[in-house]
Amino acid sequence: MRTQIVWWRRGAAGAAGALGIAALAAVVLLATAAGGSGGGYTVRAIFDDAGNLIAGEDVLIDGVKAGTVGEVVATPQAKAAVTLKIENPSFTPFLADATCIIKIQSLIGEKNVDCLPTQVRPVGTSAPEPLPRIPNGQEGAGQYLMTVQHTSSPVDVDLLGDITRLPERQRLTIILNELGAGLAGRGSDLHEVVVRADPALRELTRVTAILASEHKTLEQLAIDSDVALAPLGKVKQQISDWIFKSNVVATATANHRGALAQNLALFPAFLRELGPAMQRLGALGEQITPTFASLGIAAPGLAKTFQSLGPFSVSSQKFFESLGESAKTTGPALVAAQPFFKRFQTLGAAGKPFADNASALVTSARDTGGVERLVDSIFNGAGATNGYDALGHFLRAMVVVNTCLSYAIVSSPGCTGRFSSGGATKASAARSSATTELVMQRTLAVLRGASPAQAIAEYPGVVLPGSGGFPTPAEGSLASTQPVGGSSGATTYYTTSARESPGASGLLLNYLLGN
Repeated sequence: MRTQIVWWRRGAAGAAGALGIAALAAVVLLATAAGGSGGGYTVRAIFDDAGNLIAGEDVLIDGVKAGTVGEVVATPQAKAAVTLKIENPSFTPFLADATCIIKIQSLIGEKNVDCLPTQVRPVGTSAPEPLPRIPNGQEGAGQYLMTVQHTSSPVDVDLLGDITRLPERQRLTIILNELGAGLAGRGSDLHEVVVRADPALRELTRVTAILASEHKTLEQLAIDSDVALAPLGKVKQQISDWIFKSNVVATATANHRGALAQNLALFPAFLRELGPAMQRLGALGEQITPTFASLGIAAPGLAKTFQSLGPFSVSSQKFFESLGESAKTTGPALVAAQPFFKRFQTLGAAGKPFADNASALVTSARDTGGVERLVDSIFNGAGATNGYDALGHFLRAMVVVNTCLSYAIVSSPGCTGRFSSGGATKASAARSSATTELVMQRTLAVLRGASPAQAIAEYPGVVLPGSGGFPTPAEGSLASTQPVGGSSGATTYYTTSARESPGASGLLLNYLLGN
């Protein structure tokens, strides 16, 4: 059936909508309708104003056509009831928080209805119930009812422009004068109409209610924000510089948007290759963990090493400078020594057979025990020629190498050995024999354990100069010759003074005493 909407006047309706009182002064609807809905999902939406909305217009959901507008009729409460036939089952059912708004479709004044079957809610929040059905016996029975609190009918821009022209401005003045007293007593209704006339106000009311319910959370958020922003306030200069640099980076990025687009095109392939690479990197991380653990233990020592490396490099600078100066001097010498090294190389090549034979000899001596036997020979030979008794070390044999050991028919000067000199007098021979006997007696006394002083006292006499032995008090002061106790039992060490004659007998005595 055909539906007809009759308005008082378009100018008056526009003025009323501009002031948010379109429902009270806008329309008187006369409709004649028969029949019911033709099936499908039908929503009966109640609007404050449905001006210029006709049957057959589109019903949109997020810009997608979901159905068409059915009949538009007036309600006893001076509202407009619009039947919405939802033909796409993907957008059904409408839930209790669904909303609809009448919007301009084209420049010639056509309108459509834009709906939202349900509101966006956090994950895990339970969905509200579907819209209630109108019970039998009431107008629109079987349809789903959307109340006026969930609909909006904004005032058209052209109606707002008509307010400034005559006679619409005069008519608005009459409406305000005649209906002002009535509006004063219906402030709550006027508030609801104004909110529904502007969806932004309705959403603002919802946001305000949500903020009011979360006032404690907002208060704590403000406190936490102060705590969080205080450190940022101290580095505001750095933040400002970061924003400035970010602007520079963004400008440079925009200048290379072609390259960035190519990078984004290659990014999926990169991600496909990145997966196996990250797996290998993870395996490497597991294998390298012990290494880094050991490195952490060694870190203090490494740190100390690097700290000491600076002073070391400074101190070594002088060394390298000296090395450079030395290199200037030694460089020409090394160049001049090249012929020598070449000849030395030739010598090494010639000496290789000898070195091989020597190596074989030493290896054989080592493997067959020859080195040990040589050491044993040296040790045994030293033990055979050296002795040790209570008086100390003594030689059993001594090798004397001089010109007197070779057999000669003609005597050599200085090698003649005789018991008596042919030219010596009997008196000198007697003195020599007495001196030798005195020295031997004193030596034997010392060997028996007496001290040199005791031997001199026991065998007094004068020792001839150059014959060795113990000096008498006339030859030297006894205070200069002091017996010294040895570390071994029954051993006396004799120290010769500077004034004593280093004769053969003195040397023998010192040797026998261990000096």
